[in-house]
Amino acid sequence: MRRILKWLSGLVLAALIAGAVIFFGFLPAHVEDTSNNVIDHEPYPVSDTAAQLHETLIVGDLHADPLLWNRDLNQRGDRGQVDIPRLIEGNVALQVFTAVTKSPAGQNYDSNAADAFDNITLLAIGQLWPLRTWGSLRERAIYQAEKLHAFEAESDGKLKIIRTAADLDMVLDAKARGENVVGGILGIEGGHPLEGDLANLDPIFDAGHRVFGLQHFFDNELGGSLHGEGNSGLTEFGRAVVAELANRPVVIDLAHSSPQVARDVLELTDVPLIVSHGGLHGYCPVKRNFPDDLMQDIAATGGVIGMGYWADVTCGDISPNGIAKMIKAAVETVGEDHVALGSDYDGSVETAFDTSELAALTSALLDEGLNELQIRKVMGENMVRVFRARLN
Repeated sequence: MRRILKWLSGLVLAALIAGAVIFFGFLPAHVEDTSNNVIDHEPYPVSDTAAQLHETLIVGDLHADPLLWNRDLNQRGDRGQVDIPRLIEGNVALQVFTAVTKSPAGQNYDSNAADAFDNITLLAIGQLWPLRTWGSLRERAIYQAEKLHAFEAESDGKLKIIRTAADLDMVLDAKARGENVVGGILGIEGGHPLEGDLANLDPIFDAGHRVFGLQHFFDNELGGSLHGEGNSGLTEFGRAVVAELANRPVVIDLAHSSPQVARDVLELTDVPLIVSHGGLHGYCPVKRNFPDDLMQDIAATGGVIGMGYWADVTCGDISPNGIAKMIKAAVETVGEDHVALGSDYDGSVETAFDTSELAALTSALLDEGLNELQIRKVMGENMVRVFRARLN
């Protein structure tokens, strides 16, 4: 009997070890690999004119989520859609790296409960994030900022974190001199890392975050989500947070906020606002995309709308040609000064190209009839204008 019990104990231990190896060693990488797929494709055509133009552009992207995953961003990855080497290959000067801190089980664009099981908790444990992050959304935001600071320190000068307008100009000057450098801007996707306490804004700001989304896929202490349960507007706490953000050198992001929250923010502030990643409702009439008149009101603040690269916001073609068609429609709807790029790379979306292939988008924009000035604005100059105005 003792021999049988010993054998059973050994079997249970072996099963636990095997389970731990799968959970901690294999599963997180598998989830990332399947969540951030780039569709297999032949090289996209890039005309000589487009290639030459692309090398002279300031290219910026308002939204990507690689800090959520356990990858060394200083190494060219064989999974995911963005890292420092691929950003340099794509001639990207500015990349917003957003901290995702909570994601409800069963996540969808229609309706999510704020108290649904949180997927990021499981991911934090599975990727062996520090224990302090397992139960604190604030610490998850701070930890992801720490990750980017560590990548900066190990990048041999290829990554520079931008906190101020002076930092921004330093990166752009280095790019103009031909240096291989990417300016990284930190942000949070939703205000829930504040955990209902305005005092938490200081440590999150001090960690380097300069783009502040208000909601993600669920209603939070600040107000209603586009994907929440009531389309509510800003709460009193949300109003206090927005007022404080408007007085700080940060950019307010309305992506994932309810239309009523967006209208409340428009009424409450007098600063350029952004929608960091999404699409145009008139081009793709889905709930994920704000109505065109609301986009026009956001543009009227001097802000920008980031065009995403995934099928849910394009209603179909996500090749460079497909994204260029949506960008052209956006230029016609909100104006050439208010359209930017907002890929949502590594945000659990499938794309048809990664960030190293952005010259193909420049080529597609030329094919769509956009002129050089319009392309320069869309590919990065509009984004630079907003960040230079806000990161004083």
